Amino acid sequence: MSNVRKELISGVFYTSVAKYTGIVVTLAVSGVLARLFTPEEFGVVNIATVIIAFFAIFSDLGIGPAVIQHKTLSRRDLGSIFSLTVWSGAVMALLFFAASGLIASFYDDSQTLRNICRILALNLFFASANITPNALVLRDKRFRFAAVRSLSVQVLGGTTAIAAAYAGAGIYALTINPVLSSLLLLIVNLRAYPLRLRLRPRRAALRKVFSFSAYQFGFQLINYFSRNLDKLLMGRYMSLSELGYYDKSYRLMMLPLQNITYVVSPVMHPVFSEMQHDLRKLADNYLKVIRLLAFIGLPLSVVLWFTARELVLVIFGDQWMPSVPVFRILTLSVGIQIVLSTSGAIFQAANATRMLFVCGVITAALNVAAISTGIFAFGTIEAVAWCICTSFALNFVLCYVLLFRRTLHAPMRPFWRTFLSPLLLAALLSLPLAAVEWLLPPMPLLVSLAAKGAAAAAVWVLYVQGRGVYDLRELTGSMLSRKKPNSDNPNVL
Repeated sequence: MSNVRKELISGVFYTSVAKYTGIVVTLAVSGVLARLFTPEEFGVVNIATVIIAFFAIFSDLGIGPAVIQHKTLSRRDLGSIFSLTVWSGAVMALLFFAASGLIASFYDDSQTLRNICRILALNLFFASANITPNALVLRDKRFRFAAVRSLSVQVLGGTTAIAAAYAGAGIYALTINPVLSSLLLLIVNLRAYPLRLRLRPRRAALRKVFSFSAYQFGFQLINYFSRNLDKLLMGRYMSLSELGYYDKSYRLMMLPLQNITYVVSPVMHPVFSEMQHDLRKLADNYLKVIRLLAFIGLPLSVVLWFTARELVLVIFGDQWMPSVPVFRILTLSVGIQIVLSTSGAIFQAANATRMLFVCGVITAALNVAAISTGIFAFGTIEAVAWCICTSFALNFVLCYVLLFRRTLHAPMRPFWRTFLSPLLLAALLSLPLAAVEWLLPPMPLLVSLAAKGAAAAAVWVLYVQGRGVYDLRELTGSMLSRKKPNSDNPNVL
C-alpha cells in the first residue's frame, strides 16, 4: 500500500473515530438542550453565532490553509503569523463586543441577544488565536493527536453546558460549549506548538503567505454570506420560531457533512499538497476520493429522506415536528454536498485559491438568488429549503467544471462516470426503505428507525461487497493497521 494511501487512511481513521463518536455526543447534548429550551431561545443564539462567524473571517484572513500549504516557514515566520491572528482576533472580538447593542436592536432584542454576543466575543478571540497552532497540527499530519484532543474537548464542553442549564444558567448555558471548547483547544495546541507572541509581526513573514491567504480570505468571506444569508434574512423577515425550526433542520442535515467530509477534508489538504507540482496525479487521486464519497453520500441522502421523521422526533422531541418536512427537503442535497465540500481542499492543494475565490463568487450569487426567492417570493421555510437545494445542485456542476477543466486541466468524462454506480445503489436502497415506510404497520420511532437502518445497511454492504466495488474486509484491516507507511512509492493513492 502506498505512502499517500496509508496517510489518508490513517488520518481519516483517527479523525472519523473522533467525529463519529462526536456525533453521539452532539446528538446527546442537542437532545437534552432541545428539551430545556424553546425554538425562540435557540433562534436568539443562532443569530449571534451566525454574526460572530462573519467577524471571525476578518481575524482568520485565510492564514490556516496557507500555513499548511507552505512547508518552509521558519519558527520566526510562524511566530509573526501567530501574532497577526492574535491581534486581529483581539480587534474583532472588541468590535463584536461593541456592536452587540446594535445587533440586538436590529433584531428587536434589547437585553438577551446583547449579553449573548458579549459572551461569545471570548469565543471569537480564542478561536482566532488558535488558527496557527491548529494549522501546524494538521500540517504535521498529527491526526491521532487532533482526534483525541477534539473529542475530549467536545465531551467536556457539552457536559458543562448541560450541567449549567440544569443549574439554572438559562439561555446563557448555550454559550458555554463554544467558549470553553475554543479556550481548551487553544491551551492544548499551544502546549504542543509553543509560539512566541510579537508586538509587531514581521512583514517578510506575512508576504510569504499573502498571495495564497488573500484569495482564501476572499473565498471565506463570500462563502460566509452564501451559507448564512438564509438565517440572517429569516431572523429579520420571518419569526424566530420559524428560524429555530429551519436551523434545527439545517444543522441536522449538516451533521453527515461535518462527520463524513469534515473527517476527509482536513486530511486531504496536508496529504495532497505534496502533489501540488503534478496536477494530473492530483486529479487521478482525487477521483478515487470522489468515488468513495459518492458511494457514501448518495445512498445516505435516500436513507435520510425516509428516516426524517424518526430522526427529528427521536433527537429533538415532538415540539420540533415542523422541522420534519424542511429536513426531508434538505436531505436531497446531502449526497452532492458531501462530495462538493471536499473540492476546497483540492483548490488549496493545487495552489489555486484564486480559482477557489471565483467559484465562491458564483456560488454566492446563486445562493443569494435562491434564498431571496424562497423568503420574499414564497415566504415559507419549506420554500427556502427547496430553493437552497436547487442552488446546491447548480453550484456542484459549476464548481467541478472550474476545478477539473480550468484548474487540474483534466477531462470531465471520468468525473461524471464516477457517479453512475452510486446512483444505481441509491435507487436500489429506496426499495426496501419505501417498503418499511408504506407497507409495514406503524411502529415506535426507535423500532422504525432501526428497521430502516438495518435494511439500508444490508443493501449497501451486499452491493458494495458483492459487485466488487470495494473489499470492505481489506479496507477495514487497512484502517486498523498501525504499521508505518512504506516510502517506496509515495505518490500513488
